[in-house]
Amino acid sequence: MSAASLVVSWATVIALVVLSLSFLLTVYRVIKGPSLPDRIIALDMLVGIVIGFIAVIAIKTGFTLYIDIAIALGLVGFLATVAFARFVLSRASQKSTTAARPGKRTEKRAHTKAAKRKK
Repeated sequence: MSAASLVVSWATVIALVVLSLSFLLTVYRVIKGPSLPDRIIALDMLVGIVIGFIAVIAIKTGFTLYIDIAIALGLVGFLATVAFARFVLSRASQKSTTAARPGKRTEKRAHTKAAKRKK
């Protein structure tokens, strides 16, 4: 075993350990995340970590088809993140329109009460 293959072997082992640790921490953020955008970002990060796993395994095995799989996963992950972002924006706009309606009613009630007091 040459020195170069020994370095690559140790580097892939260390990379897999670091990726495993980051995967566990990110799964914790997906489960515990205080808000929906935090969870969406964590899911996007999970896709990146899985791409890292695939790349390290491709280097370790020498099978280059894994790189194509990682690229395809990156594209799908990007589209999923965009879809989640649009969902969050549409959800926020629905909340703002429903929150604006009761506010107008209470303003009208307060205005009519103040007008009745003046009379």
